[in-house]
Amino acid sequence: MTVGVPAGAGQGNLRLDGLFQALRSATDAAYAESVEEHIWDFWLEHPDPAMVRDMRAGVLSLNGDDYRSALRAFDSAIARDPSYAEGWNKRAATHYMLGDYTAAMIDLRHALLLEPRHFGALVELGLVYLALGDEKPALRAFDAALAINPHLDHVRAQAEAIRRQPAGIAL
Repeated sequence: MTVGVPAGAGQGNLRLDGLFQALRSATDAAYAESVEEHIWDFWLEHPDPAMVRDMRAGVLSLNGDDYRSALRAFDSAIARDPSYAEGWNKRAATHYMLGDYTAAMIDLRHALLLEPRHFGALVELGLVYLALGDEKPALRAFDAALAINPHLDHVRAQAEAIRRQPAGIAL
C-alpha cells in the first residue's frame, strides 16, 4: 500500500494484486475484459463521497466534451486528495483532449508514481508522446502497458505500427 493513500482509495486496495495476476494470465477475452473493468472500478473508488461526486462530475463532463468543466472537477479532486492516482489520470486525459500535452505528461507521471501498474496512464502517456511526434518513448509506454495488461489489442496494434514504421518517416 502506498504511504499516504487513504484507506479504501483505489490504488491502495490489496485485492488489486490478484486482479493484476488474473489479467496477465487470462486466456479468455471476455474474462480479461471483466477483470479489467474491476480494476478500473477499484481505481475509481474513494472513501470520501465528495471526491466520488467530483470524479463522477468530471467523467461526465469529459465524456460530454466539456473539458473546462472536467478540468475544474478533477482539479478539485486532486486538491482534496493529491495521493489519489485516478484524479491525476483523469485530469491528464482532460489536458490531452485540450491539447496541453505538457500538463498531461506531468499529471500522468503523478498517476504512475502513485500507481505504477496504471496501464491506462501508460497508454495515454504513449499517446502524448505520439502527439509530440516522439515514437520511441511512445513505444516504450505502450510496451509497458501491454506488460501489465496484455489484452489491449488496440495498443498492441499501435505498437506494431510504430515498429513497422521506417526510421525517419512520420506516422
